[in-house]
Amino acid sequence: MMVYNAKSGLKNAVLDSLHKMLSPSTYQCDLCALTYGNFTEKAVWKEFKEKSKFEIRFYHIDEFEAKFGKQNYIYPVALRYDNQSFETVISHQAFKTFKNTEELITHVKCIINDYA
Repeated sequence: MMVYNAKSGLKNAVLDSLHKMLSPSTYQCDLCALTYGNFTEKAVWKEFKEKSKFEIRFYHIDEFEAKFGKQNYIYPVALRYDNQSFETVISHQAFKTFKNTEELITHVKCIINDYA
């Protein structure tokens, strides 16, 4: 599962889009920037998700914490959950290192192969 460093809802989505357009260097959600353009999901990311044999669940911070309780993560983060505990598979620092969506996809494919 992946947790965006963003809250859910239309108001938050609009504010995030404006922030991304007006001040991209200070935008706090690297996962959002890698997977979404200003208004829609990037085609290459959407295609990867649709073709993946594994379901990847996505949460905004408020949705994740409503389901799993307050956690001690710095978002964004990618986690593996085994019904008892979480394992970080991509940290917030790692998200900063991906230069583009394709690098993220390559990394996610490696993680999936490790757990398949």
